[in-house]
Amino acid sequence: MSDTDVGVDVGAGKLAVIACGGTGGHLTPGIALAEALRERGANSLLLTSRKSIDKRLLEKYPRLETLPAPGSGFSVRPAGFAKFLLNTLRGFLFARRLLRERRPSVFVSFGGFLTTGPALAFWLAGVPVVFHEANRVPGKAVRFLKKLATQIWLPPDVGMRGLREGVLCHAGFPVREEIKPLPKVEARRALGLPETGTLLLVTGGSQGAAVLNNWVRENLDAFAAAGAHVLCITGPGKEAADSATADGATADGVAEADGAVAAEVVPVVKFVPFCDKMAEALSAADVVVARAGAGSIAEFAACAVPSVLVPLPNAKDNHQDANARYLESLGGCSVVSQTQPAALTAEVLRLLADSAAREKQRDILRGLRPRFAWEPLPAAVAKLLEK
Repeated sequence: MSDTDVGVDVGAGKLAVIACGGTGGHLTPGIALAEALRERGANSLLLTSRKSIDKRLLEKYPRLETLPAPGSGFSVRPAGFAKFLLNTLRGFLFARRLLRERRPSVFVSFGGFLTTGPALAFWLAGVPVVFHEANRVPGKAVRFLKKLATQIWLPPDVGMRGLREGVLCHAGFPVREEIKPLPKVEARRALGLPETGTLLLVTGGSQGAAVLNNWVRENLDAFAAAGAHVLCITGPGKEAADSATADGATADGVAEADGAVAAEVVPVVKFVPFCDKMAEALSAADVVVARAGAGSIAEFAACAVPSVLVPLPNAKDNHQDANARYLESLGGCSVVSQTQPAALTAEVLRLLADSAAREKQRDILRGLRPRFAWEPLPAAVAKLLEK
């Protein structure tokens, strides 16, 4: 299917178009919103990118209708800016054809490079435009296009200047229905991990984080000495050439003696490029080390898992640091700079050894769930669809 081939309308009723591709942080809230609208009897079409991460994530949701759309990120470099303008035009024309053939009733964007062209097309056609920004520093797309919006949904206590009355709304990050706490034993069995012992989960988000992967490998002996298992989600293309293990541990997490499995289970170390069982991974973990994207934080809160956040230092507008510091101010996490690996190791080992501190953070996260509630968003979109 080409970038401008939008197909034939086979759906019934009103249609919401949701732009959400490019990264897990954009795509997963789009999936969550589409699921919520489906439960309300509404149709939705997800505009996605052609990236492998989109294809992989969407494999679990065959009932959702998706369509790859053109777009590219803004750049001040001449070549990048020319590409941005070209793909914005392509996105605009793509959306114009979509409007003619599918007659959608509302456009929702979760930010990112698929936003600009379609938002302009929908606005010119008089279709309500809704933006959702879960980071505590709104992105460029939302800031630039705010005048087009019927509604802009921001995190609690976050504002934006220059909006018409009634445009600003507040809601948390849309979390997929499947992301919820599970019994620890059940979660670990699903992941092939030991049912006993502490577990450290390390994830750099959908793209992975090489600096966190390397930090894990450099500290495997320290984690083994602490009796902790490790599950590291490396990100696509960032897998280890061979499985790194602590002394006495093998790649599949058991020690062998004289050709037989030893009676005593040693700490398990697993490196995987991708995990499509995040509810299980978060429920199995005692501590998670991760970047500070809004989606990750929302999932940690949903599963009440203690975390040590390592904000991406070159994130646009330093939004990950703002996300992490906000959660830290509420007592829901610890924050360590990636330039301080020794401090990161010390904080992780402290939490792994202190079950009372972990439980205190879990209690705080459970109490914060109303602050992260996002249910007003699908209710508002459904209301727009009824008009």
